[in-house]
Amino acid sequence: MDMIMNIKGKVKFPITLDVGAWIFDDRRIDLDTYSFEDEKQDDLTEEATTVSKHWDRSVKEGAVSPKQTRKRYEKAKMLTSTFAIKLEPFLKNAEPDPKASLLVFETNGEDVSIPLEEGYAILVQFSNKGKALKEDGPVHILFPDGSNVDHPIKNVKAFRVE
Repeated sequence: MDMIMNIKGKVKFPITLDVGAWIFDDRRIDLDTYSFEDEKQDDLTEEATTVSKHWDRSVKEGAVSPKQTRKRYEKAKMLTSTFAIKLEPFLKNAEPDPKASLLVFETNGEDVSIPLEEGYAILVQFSNKGKALKEDGPVHILFPDGSNVDHPIKNVKAFRVE
């Protein structure tokens, strides 16, 4: 199974993606805990809430040094969770032609196309329960509203901008 994918077509910079490296990417999303409805929430509000809670805890309890077992927990999480990553940063780096209007998912069978603007919000699933998607991968495509979570677009081999 080839874990290398391309963003090609009407782009300024064709990009080669190594799907196997995404497990180490901090932008990965844990689909086991991800709520598709929460995606609509403002990121700034979420970040402000997190920082506020941390500040309050630091003031009340004092600084807490990180536990040594965190690395072990993260490793166990990587080996058992289902992960995806947003396509947006990769698509932006490719710089699609201003005249381009479609994003095509090249599959083994029939290609699937969506409007390019919707493509920026797509989630690209690259693992299931800690395992790479070897049989029907290398990636699955999930819509941001979660409408196809049970039936994702499978066997995606490349992304083509038209």
